[in-house]
Amino acid sequence: MGKKGKKEKKGRGAEKTAAKMEKKVSKRSRKEEEDLEALIAHFQTLDAKKTQIVETPCSPPSPRLNASLSAHPEKDELILFGGEYFNGRKTFLYNELYIYNIRKDTWTKVEIPNPPPRRCAHQAVVVPQGGGQLWIFGGEFASPDGEQFYHYKDLWVLHLATKTWEQVRSPGGPSGRSGHRMVALKRQLILFGGFHESTRDYIYYNDVYAFNLDTFTWSRLSPSGAGPTPRSGCQMSVTPQGSIIIYGGYSKQKVKKDVDKGTQHSDMFLLKSEEGREGRWVWMRINPSGAKPTPRSGFSVALAPNHQTLLFGGVCDEEEEESLQGDFLGDLYFYDATKNRWFEGQLKGPKSEKRKRRRGTRAEHGGADKQECGEASAAPMEVVREVVAEDGTVVTIKQVLAAPGPAKQPQLDDDDSLEEAVGPLVVEPCPRSNAMLAVKHSRLYLYGGMFETGDRQVTLSDFYCLDLHKMDEWTVLVEADPETQEWLEETDSEEDSDEGAEGGEEDEDSSEEDGAPLGDAW
Repeated sequence: MGKKGKKEKKGRGAEKTAAKMEKKVSKRSRKEEEDLEALIAHFQTLDAKKTQIVETPCSPPSPRLNASLSAHPEKDELILFGGEYFNGRKTFLYNELYIYNIRKDTWTKVEIPNPPPRRCAHQAVVVPQGGGQLWIFGGEFASPDGEQFYHYKDLWVLHLATKTWEQVRSPGGPSGRSGHRMVALKRQLILFGGFHESTRDYIYYNDVYAFNLDTFTWSRLSPSGAGPTPRSGCQMSVTPQGSIIIYGGYSKQKVKKDVDKGTQHSDMFLLKSEEGREGRWVWMRINPSGAKPTPRSGFSVALAPNHQTLLFGGVCDEEEEESLQGDFLGDLYFYDATKNRWFEGQLKGPKSEKRKRRRGTRAEHGGADKQECGEASAAPMEVVREVVAEDGTVVTIKQVLAAPGPAKQPQLDDDDSLEEAVGPLVVEPCPRSNAMLAVKHSRLYLYGGMFETGDRQVTLSDFYCLDLHKMDEWTVLVEADPETQEWLEETDSEEDSDEGAEGGEEDEDSSEEDGAPLGDAW
């Protein structure tokens, strides 16, 4: 009895500490947010000049990360909203809306009156009600100089049938945050975690909220059991049984003045409703089997066929007291909730009729088994190419090329070419974090993201597709073009700083969208 009482007391103490920290962060950030609210209101005034829907065929969207990419519930379309782009000195934040037509392989920019303000690291969820709705909550905005941050707590819905934005005002919802996760479950939106950052403080969350899509009301859930520690950027997905999976994520804490220590979480939890007790939820920690992803942050998630959850890429940070080194990843994992098992997604490679015929001929001589074994063991090649950007900076691009041919180069017939002998090379997306994923008709679509080379951040605008049933090869829809990358070295010049802060008045299309340098791992 004594032990139990002590444990409960300790738990209440932790809750009080968290409440004090949130109050402290809230007080310090209130003035920052008041300043930024005026700037956001200015941008909304500019958006208010758009009084009618304008749809313009366009080239693919510019490089960005931390946007949202969603599959239309009824049409063969993908919907891209928001995001950010960092050029070395400033970050540009967007509230642009793009539609990708899958069958026609075309992009359209859709300008709709009164859109949500510019943001990144928000969450977007599509539901089929009313001809399709895209729900958006939260996200982040920042001042042009990157010194002040604003975390949204607004809720928006895009009515896809009528192409109209609506802000849904409902009390009792989550506090302002970014890096949170949100899923649709039955006729509810369930939201978990995230973080809030001001100039001097930050706080991570592990709270859970539900938004009822029928009554348009928020409620805070209070699950029993030991749940995940506060974090952002985790995997959140729905199981076939109607429970919710939380995996991984990122958080940081102060270890001493001006020194933070980050944690890349790799634990997994199940949030399920208690049987026979409507509205009651319980946390359970689970330990999946199989080939688990290595610890990472900034990974991307999508729902794959057969209720499996797909995880792509991310970055594994190696932190020292005064420095941070990142190893960017381009691997693919699947989590099967029915089996509670992870497995790595491996591409089979394209089939070649020439190779098939040749293998059949050699089988007559008893060489087929050895040939296939050689093909299976052929290691992927990493091709590194250096491209000189417009500003003279050399950008190193790494691409993984899977060679499905035999380990040893075969003898070529007179009418054979090298490509026919070893099979075509398979190009995969380069390692990256904070990319956008969506699945439609069992095809995975991947857009943008970022990686770092030296002190430079490369923001991507390439676009890929992968058939999740065949798992043979990535199809390149838009190639990466690093030569168009702009990179401005940091400067302490007061003149440059002033110019960046005031540029919005001169150039409505670009500088008005200025934001802040990248902050946390979303």
